[in-house]
Amino acid sequence: MKSPSPAPSRVTLEVDLSVLEDNFRKIREGVAPLGVIAVLKADAYGLGMPAIARRLGRAGAAGIATAELAEALAAQAATGGRVPVGILGSLLPDEIAPAVRAGIRIPLSDWDEARAVSAEAVRAKRPARCHVALDTGMSRVGVRLDEADELIPRLAALPGVELEGLYSHFPTANVPGDPATAAQVRAVKALARRLAARGIRFAALHLANSDGINNVPAACRAPFTHVRAGINLHGSFDPLGNRRLRLRPVFTLKARLAQVRRVPAGATLGYGRTYALPRETLVGTVAAGYADGLPLALSNRGSILVRGVPCPVIGRICMDFTTVSLEQVPEARVGDECVCLGRQGGRSIDIDEWATLKGTHAYEVLCAIGSRVRRVCV
Repeated sequence: MKSPSPAPSRVTLEVDLSVLEDNFRKIREGVAPLGVIAVLKADAYGLGMPAIARRLGRAGAAGIATAELAEALAAQAATGGRVPVGILGSLLPDEIAPAVRAGIRIPLSDWDEARAVSAEAVRAKRPARCHVALDTGMSRVGVRLDEADELIPRLAALPGVELEGLYSHFPTANVPGDPATAAQVRAVKALARRLAARGIRFAALHLANSDGINNVPAACRAPFTHVRAGINLHGSFDPLGNRRLRLRPVFTLKARLAQVRRVPAGATLGYGRTYALPRETLVGTVAAGYADGLPLALSNRGSILVRGVPCPVIGRICMDFTTVSLEQVPEARVGDECVCLGRQGGRSIDIDEWATLKGTHAYEVLCAIGSRVRRVCV
């Protein structure tokens, strides 16, 4: 019996891979001769990792970074093993054996973890290519800076372990001129020099994340060899800091009008009755809500594009629906495409607008786009 065709999605997240590749090339040109590692954790921040990994692999990404083993294996499969794939942070005990056997670049953040990686590499009879995670101020994971001179040579001596890289992470690279960030850069460079004097050199030395690429030029030149680009690939930035590179948004979040009707003056809209109509109003019900990623903070504050016109959100956003005023678009009809994020006609709604209204940053907004939203790469 033939399976029924899947029902069309009401909400679609459309990713323009050509713009993504253009952003990647601008980043690569901006940091040349350093290589660019694409950070594609959390399903490429919710945009859909496999297609993005394939496109960036063909475009010349020096590597792909993820947050956990399942993501790393998926990225490796998506690129056919042609791009080095690594994990940032640390491994859980039951992830070590499959990571070694798959040839995933492994983070080392302490002695016990490194010994377990070494034992598995010996058992599997294949080297474990590792990047030492260095804690220079994030205090999340990694070898503490005050322990690094003693511990890293011990890691380098472990059988089966190849120290391919050394890296750390900025907590405040979004703040231009932050003295703590400058101190991190100096500390990593000084440690690398001391280790080199002892015969320990790294093929990959990386510190700059997306914010670092825009705000910390010292982390984007020698002796560093790579940068890690995450959300900048998508044309998004932290609300603070510089936007040194002219990048474009790669995504459009689209929904459709489910109902259009005139509602009398005095009627209230949505849960909590937070909005009362001052006059008879043409109201549209958009078939998307907070389950699809529209922040509740847009209630009575944000807008959605209908036929290229920004239509104010009126009433509280629901799980599945959002009501908007269509007074400026009297020709709107049920089934019309609505743009929640992105461009329609000559107007656009930027993810930074949502992040500002929500009091957060673009990372959280992207990662909150719901699982029922269909991802489409074009």
